[in-house]
Amino acid sequence: MYQQKPLNYSENALEPYISSEIINLHYHKHYLNYLKKLNELLNSVGYHESYTKEELVSHIDEFPLNIRGDILYNLGGVINHELYFDSMSPSKASMDGKLKDQAIKQYGSVENFVDEIRRQANLMVGSGYTFLVLNSNKELEIIDFSNQETPYSYGLIPIMALDLWEHAYYLQYKNERNKYIDAFLKIIDWNQVNKRYEQNI
Repeated sequence: MYQQKPLNYSENALEPYISSEIINLHYHKHYLNYLKKLNELLNSVGYHESYTKEELVSHIDEFPLNIRGDILYNLGGVINHELYFDSMSPSKASMDGKLKDQAIKQYGSVENFVDEIRRQANLMVGSGYTFLVLNSNKELEIIDFSNQETPYSYGLIPIMALDLWEHAYYLQYKNERNKYIDAFLKIIDWNQVNKRYEQNI
């Protein structure tokens, strides 16, 4: 069945921006719990990993109606968390490549682009994620989704994710979510985001 995706860095590598305590809790408890529940649900109907996790989203109607919601919720929890963890790096790489060109084309400058990510993230109400996605026209969009919804459900391709559930930041930032958002923006792995962008244009 689906296997856990290892972190690309040690649990303390993102400090002081995100503490090792948060990464440990977030990865081992929250992410792996979604993965466990997803696999249990799929095993209960004899699923044999016919699709990638991303493909599974668009094949949800092949499963019994009474468990589709649970499968999609936990599947989103796995996909979203994996993208979130892969969106960060201690290297603090600057934006480059075709992503930078497109960001400047659409938003006027890299600074404006990052400011728009910050603005959109601060608009998020309740639990969810801010995603950077590619739409059907291969344009960039910055969009919020609640809970564990995944952009794949709407024909969008996510290339970066910012987890805005309280468990992602509360142990360190308490109710100052804006400070967590600012911290995240300092450790985005733009090399990986650009790589995902170039693979999908």
